[in-house]
Amino acid sequence: MEPKKKRILVVDDHEDNIELLRARLEARGYDVEGASDGQAALDAVDRICPDLILLDVMMPKMDGMEVVRRLKAKSELNELPFIPVIMQTALDSTENKVEGLDAGADDYITKPINFAELEARVKSLLRIQTLQSALAAREREKSELNAQLSVVNGQLSEANNELKRISLTDGLTQIENRRSLNERLHEMWLHSVRLHEPISLVMCDIDKFKSVNDNYGHQAGDSVLKEFAHLLKAEAREIDRVGRYGGEEFLLILPGTVLDAAVTFAERLREKVQRHTFSYAGGTLCRTMSCGVASSPHPRVKDEDALLRAADDSLYVAKETGRNRAVRFDSAEFNAHMQGKGNNSTDGDTPVKDTGTEGTAGPGSPPRSAASNEGYPARA
Repeated sequence: MEPKKKRILVVDDHEDNIELLRARLEARGYDVEGASDGQAALDAVDRICPDLILLDVMMPKMDGMEVVRRLKAKSELNELPFIPVIMQTALDSTENKVEGLDAGADDYITKPINFAELEARVKSLLRIQTLQSALAAREREKSELNAQLSVVNGQLSEANNELKRISLTDGLTQIENRRSLNERLHEMWLHSVRLHEPISLVMCDIDKFKSVNDNYGHQAGDSVLKEFAHLLKAEAREIDRVGRYGGEEFLLILPGTVLDAAVTFAERLREKVQRHTFSYAGGTLCRTMSCGVASSPHPRVKDEDALLRAADDSLYVAKETGRNRAVRFDSAEFNAHMQGKGNNSTDGDTPVKDTGTEGTAGPGSPPRSAASNEGYPARA
């Protein structure tokens, strides 16, 4: 396949000059177009986009200086590619050459034209034009690839975010799962220690949930779990974390909340669930819930694992002592039941009776005297 011929636009107000240059340049293998004035030259550039322009300076209507200024202005706005311009004129003064080059011309040749010199200048500028065109093509390709890469990166980021969301979300209830709850508990525990603020957990469980699956089917059980999660979420503050810890067991993390407020909150939840009628595809049913409530600072809660065990043990006591109740960790009821079972501590220490807000915090726990709601909205 033969290489494409370079196209040269010759602009001169004398037709004879155009024809002479056409004959010489076409003999060297170039395609040549002619224009007889400045406006015709601009129109020809828009129409054929030549590879090089031979531009006469002295022309009627619009001289060569103005033509080259307009061409270079379009080029700077990326409305035209790089088109080298050789100014041709009978004026041979340094001032005229400087004016033409300042206007945007790439080279200058004087009349009468030495054709060997003209051919050398044309070849030189066309080599530059070829390199510039290749560079511009690579820049366009790079820009297109970057745009495609940006789209792919955006899609990948969205996919990663969605995967992360899925990994931290319970598939059935669409609230946080156990992994997410453990991560949030760790973060909030460190926050409470750093700022000497209280933190509470409410571990809750749907009473006699197995009978829902046994008597009404697993789809009914799924409906109950989803409704139950919605009830918990609706009662929680924006800063609280609500999640499904496993099966029919749910956990609420209440930052900035002292034990008394957490128990009040758990009782409010319990009463709301007791009054609620759950719906499923085949009808309706009612269920109650049991809650275990634990808080830090507390002398028997040394770390986040101990806090979680305290809430879980309290839930166990609520289940063992009749269900449909909220049991406070380290209360008289809690201690009496745990002692009867031979399990009286979450961390191996001798049980300490709950004394409200007094007492000294254990290592790693926020001190009781500094327990405040700083940084958190107060719980009603």
